[in-house]
Amino acid sequence: MSETPDNASTEAPGRTPTRPLSALPDERGRFGEYGGVFVPETLISALRELNEVYLKVREDRQFWDRLSGLLRSYVGRPTSLFKAEGLTRQARERTGSRDRGATIWLKREDLAHTGAHKINNTMGQGLLTRKMGKRRIIAETGAGQHGVASATAAAALGLECDVYMGSEDVRRQRLNVVRMKMLGARVIPVDSGSRTLKDATNEAMRDWMGSVEHTHYILGSVVGPHPFPMIVRDFQSIIGREAKAQCLRHLGALPNAVVACVGGGSNAAGIFSAFIDDEEVKLFGVEAGGRSSEAGEHAAPLTLGAPGVLHGSRSYVLQDEAGQTSPVHSVSAGLDYPGVGPEHAHWKDAGRVTYSSVTDRQALDAFLLCARSEGIIPALETAHALADALRIASEMDREEHLVVCLSGRGDKDVEEVDRLVGDQIEPLKARRPRVRDKKRKKKSSAPEPSAPEGSASETPATGDQTGTPTESGEA
Repeated sequence: MSETPDNASTEAPGRTPTRPLSALPDERGRFGEYGGVFVPETLISALRELNEVYLKVREDRQFWDRLSGLLRSYVGRPTSLFKAEGLTRQARERTGSRDRGATIWLKREDLAHTGAHKINNTMGQGLLTRKMGKRRIIAETGAGQHGVASATAAAALGLECDVYMGSEDVRRQRLNVVRMKMLGARVIPVDSGSRTLKDATNEAMRDWMGSVEHTHYILGSVVGPHPFPMIVRDFQSIIGREAKAQCLRHLGALPNAVVACVGGGSNAAGIFSAFIDDEEVKLFGVEAGGRSSEAGEHAAPLTLGAPGVLHGSRSYVLQDEAGQTSPVHSVSAGLDYPGVGPEHAHWKDAGRVTYSSVTDRQALDAFLLCARSEGIIPALETAHALADALRIASEMDREEHLVVCLSGRGDKDVEEVDRLVGDQIEPLKARRPRVRDKKRKKKSSAPEPSAPEGSASETPATGDQTGTPTESGEA
């Protein structure tokens, strides 16, 4: 399977791009030496059709107005930017210094309809399906959130929907399997290979090769052949654009750092895209370190993989010496993938984004810490980002700000977490009042001045439709 000539890159590997990072991909679907189209000839016409339609749609104001309306009234955007005081306190306790420990903010994609960022992409691609005159969509899913979002878009837009899912993920994500069925989708278990996301993607692509005339494949991440990485990033860029505007409005400046988990990489690409040309903002992507750095024990292609071709594009891939894709492992079904989006590969080589990994144990600890510190049960995917965000924040100055993309809620993961660590969970004890607050109150009986918007002592509020932060401040 080779790349078609009209998509072949003429750039030398490692050559510094002359255009800004935000201007990619180029007309050949390349992010530097990554991306492109490596698919059977039977899919070339479908990809060309999709690319042509999307390039027209990019300039179609009516399309974007309709999508914006759906994202606002149906999905519930904008999602709020939340000041995570509990997690901030945890980061500061780790520093041992009063001058260290950045304020942590959460971009609350868990509050979007269906409970994750995936709905941003499926609503957009659902409208594209209608634009192409097709009546059926197919999707792959690991954690089940993309499957649920695809089934939701299909129900809302009157489309048929089939979802491919590895049988191991069917076991781990039973709740989302039931949700997909209730929404009218057919869930097709995949028993080949590792029975996870990679194998589900293989089966979905095989289906599409035989049904392109009436079926559109809604890829769930920024992976696959061009134009999928571009399309998914563009639909997910609403996360970054909202977060940037909210930071400017409430902090009066850009954040100092942005952190997101990376499997295929769609939530990370979505939030990073708005800041990619702002060199003063540090960007951090967090992969699944699994049980160890040994082959088959993790899912961290950017930190432990090498360039290769997987599912139609060139990127970083976990592979053996013969170039065969390696088995992967993660406690999180959504990160259990041996490849990553080609734009992330380019950002890594360009030095713009710093990528690292955290272990299953660290992610499980962060999962419970977020639940107990903030009253928010995050997805296990997000828990990986939270684990590294606590480390990063503890190394930053106290007056700095760090934003984490909270990509999804953890309802789908509670049974798996309970199975793994349920016997270790103890009831939470009340936190002692702040001694300094008591001393301050004794000095003066005068009434306290009203706190400015966004302060830690502000009464908890619910985020409004303009993206006002909700606060979790203590008295």
